[in-house]
Amino acid sequence: MMTVNEVSKITGLSVRTLHHYDKIGLLTPTSHSDAGYRLYDEAALEKLMQIMLFRTLEFPLDEIKSILNSKSFDRNKALKQHIELLSMKKEHLENLITLAQGILLKGVNHMDVNITKADFEQFDETKLDEYVKRAKESYGETDAWKEFEKKNKHRTKKDNKQLAEDMMQFFKRLGKMRSLEPSSKKVQKVIEELRAFITEHYYNCTPQIFSGLGRLYAGGGEFTENIDAAGGEGTGEFAFQAIQEYCKAHGA
Repeated sequence: MMTVNEVSKITGLSVRTLHHYDKIGLLTPTSHSDAGYRLYDEAALEKLMQIMLFRTLEFPLDEIKSILNSKSFDRNKALKQHIELLSMKKEHLENLITLAQGILLKGVNHMDVNITKADFEQFDETKLDEYVKRAKESYGETDAWKEFEKKNKHRTKKDNKQLAEDMMQFFKRLGKMRSLEPSSKKVQKVIEELRAFITEHYYNCTPQIFSGLGRLYAGGGEFTENIDAAGGEGTGEFAFQAIQEYCKAHGA
């Protein structure tokens, strides 16, 4: 058994974070000492590893709780996805290290340095973002996903196309407000309406889920491209900033 302080030291998580995990029912201690201190066994530590791995996929805590508590949770499948993602991140970092070493050896001002588009492509994290998106979609047993499936069950392709177009209208409106502060009342009104739209047509968009969506909107790839196409370049980033302001005000 390990105390909460010992777990904090070996994981790098703060004691406050572990207390919070206990409070929300994400990771409860195995038992308590006579003095009332939280104690964790090997099974609890393995579960904590799973939680930390899911955090690398940027899952909100409430979704991680739903996934781990689901009867259909497949531990081995989750670990394989974590391994694949971490391997992709490792390859991405190794490519950047090789690029940096090449610049250091040649010198950026040297005449024989031939910097090409391929060099800048080493910074592209689109593949990582797309993998994370697919991994998240594979966990269909979360409450949010089940609610989405229920609402989407009887919709046609035409219905979904119309919903997508209606959602883009929010980003068109936000695109016209980029000169304003993300925290301004006018911007926050649109953000509130966007969250209500998602809740009505897709799933209960909690502040935690909304915060994750905001990161996705600004994270590059297809989402950001579509949003910027609707509202103008930089709209995805502006929406992200506005959503974060909204979520901070609503306890996320």
